[in-house]
Amino acid sequence: MARTDLNAVTRWITAAALQHPDALAAHLMQRLSVSRRTAGKLLGRLVAAQWLVREGSPRRPVYRPGLLRQAVHRYALQDLDEALPWSRDFAPLFVLSPTVARNTQHAFTELLNNAIDHSGGSCVTVSVRQTPTHLQLLVSDDGCGLFERIDQTFKIGDPALAMLELSKGKLSSQPERHTGRGLYFTARLADVLDLHANSHAFQHRAWQRHRWQPTRPATRVGTSVFVAIALDSSLTLDEVMRSHSLDGAGYAFERTVVPLQVLTAPGSGLESRAQAKRVAARLAQFRRAEIDFDGIAEVGHGFMDELFRVFVREHPQLEIVPTGMNPRVAALLASVQAG
Repeated sequence: MARTDLNAVTRWITAAALQHPDALAAHLMQRLSVSRRTAGKLLGRLVAAQWLVREGSPRRPVYRPGLLRQAVHRYALQDLDEALPWSRDFAPLFVLSPTVARNTQHAFTELLNNAIDHSGGSCVTVSVRQTPTHLQLLVSDDGCGLFERIDQTFKIGDPALAMLELSKGKLSSQPERHTGRGLYFTARLADVLDLHANSHAFQHRAWQRHRWQPTRPATRVGTSVFVAIALDSSLTLDEVMRSHSLDGAGYAFERTVVPLQVLTAPGSGLESRAQAKRVAARLAQFRRAEIDFDGIAEVGHGFMDELFRVFVREHPQLEIVPTGMNPRVAALLASVQAG
């Protein structure tokens, strides 16, 4: 067997080891149409790479999954039940703490449901991999792409503006069926989330103040979302949901964070009242909005005046809180508020 075929085998070897622990060599011989010697060499490589652990005697080896585990499945989207693939094809293969298992199941079902309900595609591929430190999930559909769907529904053609709206939460192309919480809370459960669609990509890192930053897009049709959760994570879905209620005790989605950095690009800053109005769009749905200036070196007076004087005066029920300002931006805000 060619060495390059090892990656293909790792897509299903975890399930095979659980199903055929004391007859794995025979299973590989039948499944791959290879000799016993070739199957034995392949098993040795899988053990060396930590995909398998070998126990038992030399004459009667027993194999079990190693530190590395993986499952990859492709499903037709029509009439797909997003709960069944997790419980049947994935959950039994991985060793996770109760907290990480629940967070992974939440991310898995939310992302798969997004593909079912919003992509307009025909198929979705789901990959789950466990490394010594992280649980990694990749959900890729062949639909129209997330940013195309947002443009169709909300007439937002600029992916950066679409990402700004997604970053606020409560954005859904089917509001009668969804509340726009799935991707938002999945990003906050994850240590890493990468979103690829329509030749654009954005990344979210928990340790970077929950900012969304543009990154290199994957060259494929549809939408792909990659999620990584640390195996020792203690963050719970309950904590994430409660943190977005105004008092931190309930489950109402009342608080949001608006990362202004997603709107900036080389040679482009935040200067106009029109940009401020884009930032303020839909914020009236919340009771508190943190405007995150982290990474913003300078802003224009018109932008600040529109957002922090005009909009605030028109929405007295909404608490607008600026965060992450440098001294220059803070001084400009003080002058606007004083005026």
